Amino acid sequence: MPIKNRFAELHADITEWRRDIHENPEILFDTHRTSALVAEKLRAFGCDEVVEGIGQTGVVGVIKGKSDSAGKVIGLRADMDALPILEETGLDYASKTPGAMHACGHDGHTAMLLGATQYLAETRNFDGTVVVIFQPAEEGGGGGREMCKDGLMDRWGIQEVYGMHNWPGMPVGSFAIRPGPFFAATDVFDIELEGKGGHAAKPHETVDTTVMAAHLVTALQTVASRNADPVDQVVVSVTSFVTSSQAFNVIPQKVHLKGTVRTMSPGMRDLTEQRMTEICAGVAATFGGRIDLTYHRNYPVMINSEDQTAFAADVARSVAGECDDEADLVMGGEDFAFMLEERPGAYILVGNGDTAKVHTPDYNFNDEAIPAGCSWWAEIVERRMPAA
Repeated sequence: MPIKNRFAELHADITEWRRDIHENPEILFDTHRTSALVAEKLRAFGCDEVVEGIGQTGVVGVIKGKSDSAGKVIGLRADMDALPILEETGLDYASKTPGAMHACGHDGHTAMLLGATQYLAETRNFDGTVVVIFQPAEEGGGGGREMCKDGLMDRWGIQEVYGMHNWPGMPVGSFAIRPGPFFAATDVFDIELEGKGGHAAKPHETVDTTVMAAHLVTALQTVASRNADPVDQVVVSVTSFVTSSQAFNVIPQKVHLKGTVRTMSPGMRDLTEQRMTEICAGVAATFGGRIDLTYHRNYPVMINSEDQTAFAADVARSVAGECDDEADLVMGGEDFAFMLEERPGAYILVGNGDTAKVHTPDYNFNDEAIPAGCSWWAEIVERRMPAA
């Protein structure tokens, strides 16, 4: 089926919800207003059950179909949180919260799933149960992990789970997906270096921590260039380099480095942590200083299940006429990965058009993508659980 007529009728309402959420962004788990708005609408739509406070501020709604002969349960997930970015769009509905902005389109994801929920609650033209999942703290807080820890999958018996993200640069309402690893594991690291500070005119009396840190930054790049199989993706990025003194004539005692590691396989993740540990020890020994590495594993690789991905692509073709089922790998992270570790499922991209990139101060979700996104979610349910 093409885009459902009901979403053309609801388009103005869904757009209004989206822009209201955009105007009132909330960060990480502090999605109190957004969560309350979502829960209120789920109850107004007539969901059979609405539960708040899953994963701190997550919201879950349950919709039962006209029948339930097979006992099938499908989860649909949208993220609700914004980013700590100062908005520069100049929109009439721009953020009213200084330093917070929906710069990744989670306002659109939430609104589209609300639209799909209203339609599914009205029609109930399926055999089984739908669990709609509204998640906080995707942007670094691990809200998906926290909802799973709170028993999301087992409590509602979810058997499959599906998610979606808008994608600038793709035609509005088009779709792209790929089976297997799709979004990267995203780890972070802190490195504390200490040498012996002193006068810049007497470097021989010091252990120059700045030089030691500079060599370390360069050496860390050899993980990708000399340790990794060239066909196995890894990115090691040092993103912060701070010395304990900023004076012109002082060799600092300490340097603090921060950064991120992106990988697409568990083996490469293990190898990178191992090699970083070894490189830090080697550089410290070479220069006579001390290096302490703290390596924190954050989001795992997001892996789409083969069967569910093929099905999701077929649904996308029914909505948009075509679907790219060999989408490029994404080295960004996505904490839907935690849900896909617990249940089979798939994550798809929907085109946002020729807009600013996500995580930039001039980005905005394209409301013209709403009917396609809503239709895809609704079709996932009606085609996976056809009415008896």
